[in-house]
Amino acid sequence: MQEYQLQDWLPTSRKEMEMRGWDDVDVIFFSGDAYVDHPSFGAAVIGRILEWEGYRVAIVPQPNWRDDLRDFRKLGRPRLFFALSAGAMDSMVNHYTANKRRRSDDAYTPGGRHGMRPDYPTIVYTKILKELYPDVPVIIGGIEASLRRVAHYDYWQDKLRPSILNDCHADMLVYGMGERPIVEIARRLDQGATIAELHNVPQTAYITRDNDVPRQDNDHVILASYEECKKDKRKQAENFKIVEEESNAFRARHLWQQCGEEWIHINPPYPPMTTEEVDHTFDLPFTRLPHPRYKGKVIPAYEMIRHSVCLHRGCFGGCAFCTISAHQGKFISSRSTDSIMREVKAVTRMPDFKGYISDLGGPSANMYMMQGEKQEACHKCRRPSCLFPSVCPNLVTDHRPLMELYRQVDALPQVKKSHIGSGIRYDLVLHRHRQPDVADSGRLYAEELITRHVSGRLKVAPEHTSDNVLQYMRKPSFKLFHDFKSLFDKVNKREGLRQQLIPYFISSHPGCTEENMAELAVTTKYLNFHLEQVQDFTPTPMTLATEMYYTGINPYTGEKVFTARNAEQKLGQRRYFFWYKHECEEEIRNSLLRMHRADLIRQLYGDRPFKPLPKQVPNEKGNNPYGADTKKNKYNNRPKNKNKK
Repeated sequence: MQEYQLQDWLPTSRKEMEMRGWDDVDVIFFSGDAYVDHPSFGAAVIGRILEWEGYRVAIVPQPNWRDDLRDFRKLGRPRLFFALSAGAMDSMVNHYTANKRRRSDDAYTPGGRHGMRPDYPTIVYTKILKELYPDVPVIIGGIEASLRRVAHYDYWQDKLRPSILNDCHADMLVYGMGERPIVEIARRLDQGATIAELHNVPQTAYITRDNDVPRQDNDHVILASYEECKKDKRKQAENFKIVEEESNAFRARHLWQQCGEEWIHINPPYPPMTTEEVDHTFDLPFTRLPHPRYKGKVIPAYEMIRHSVCLHRGCFGGCAFCTISAHQGKFISSRSTDSIMREVKAVTRMPDFKGYISDLGGPSANMYMMQGEKQEACHKCRRPSCLFPSVCPNLVTDHRPLMELYRQVDALPQVKKSHIGSGIRYDLVLHRHRQPDVADSGRLYAEELITRHVSGRLKVAPEHTSDNVLQYMRKPSFKLFHDFKSLFDKVNKREGLRQQLIPYFISSHPGCTEENMAELAVTTKYLNFHLEQVQDFTPTPMTLATEMYYTGINPYTGEKVFTARNAEQKLGQRRYFFWYKHECEEEIRNSLLRMHRADLIRQLYGDRPFKPLPKQVPNEKGNNPYGADTKKNKYNNRPKNKNKK
């Protein structure tokens, strides 16, 4: 393993700048995450790409916004601009559960400590920088800014909010994967351009006034204004359909939206990155390690990916609740085998590497190198998903390049086994392409995956069992899950393996009723699943499911959609995941009786009557009064304070 010096990381302090002989820097990056110099962390990627282009870059991770703001002053004024990101997650998803309860930890902070960033850091950091340095451009980006670039529903405030630019008044917003726009911005500012002269940079958004707004035509779309959308949810739904289609178009149009006297102009994105461009990003001189300032502290998000390798960007699944395509796009940009192998070899040289690659994956692991057979058809297509409602006949679902990559990785003497920790699309695996060799590749891939690349448990995401709900989710029929499970069980039996299939499910998704959840409980019971990987639907900006949750309308059909909205409705759905727990049984029985579904009671519990657990009273030994199944909490059996009366 290479021995690194402090200067091998981008500087985070004045002292580190002086060690490099720098008096000032060109760009200062403020991030809501800890600084991990790894290609999975956005601040590191943007910093390294600008460094490669010859610019001096410094990073201020997780600045303190509650004191005298010394973190925002310590590096002074950058020569070109401030760059700013809330981090690798939307801050509100990072901070709150689906029930809007504050989380007790933060995976992107040393020690998992919470409270190291504010709610909406994009807004908070920008306002601070604008007050301290009003004449220095502020460029925002990352997940939080990218997915809030137009008027959007905010679940945590339960209201429609305008573009994040209207709230923070940054000079520009970079959406999506930001390497190309940030380099273009830096280059042109370095050449003497003003920020106003950068308004034609692709994949950016900015605030403008009435006199700059064109008429609607083939290249420009005027969205309903923020004020119109607040008054009429149907207009918000119509806006979403346009925004989603343009976000997934190869040749997108300019979008314009008014808020008060201001207009947001969103430029079309760059074309998908080429293999050479993606390789360039991953081949930058990352140390692949957290900054030495965190010595002795664990950053949970880094621990998850330290021995993993990302193979591609983008996802053409288009799931209704997922933001990947809204940020990365639906077109797959894959790395070359040579680039991937260079990174795998770097992982094997890490001193704590024990021979196991934790993940060779991506947004969906088995989309590597997949694209349309006729690219000109893809360039005209505006479908949000290449898989829903059925697999596009133009999509070549060839798994052979991925299998060859796995074999090259496994051939390295330092690698004992490579695991696939990312989710896979089993509808791709099972799809029978019209070309026989391509059709067979899916089955062969599944067999190789199951026999060689599963660490005992393979996670897949059917999300629900009801085909009606799956339609709202843009997911395939549950029948395909049955088919994949049959294949999984067959291969395990043949190979003498005892591996588990772990399915993910979601409750309270738009279109899902309590009766649908009851049927899910029955179906999973007969499949012998005691569910582990489950979650309540959380509305996040810029997803189809969120728009249905907020508006009550399917933007693509105009039909009304039922959604569980209050805590009681959500709990009523969630408890069906745990039908086998005694503490859930009475409520489930009562709910099913109200729905006149005694048949489902019999399928879950047979004909036996419900018997409540006998109440216990604590004895002198301190037995739990709530029954043997109740877990003790951290306050149980504390030693008494002898000084307290």
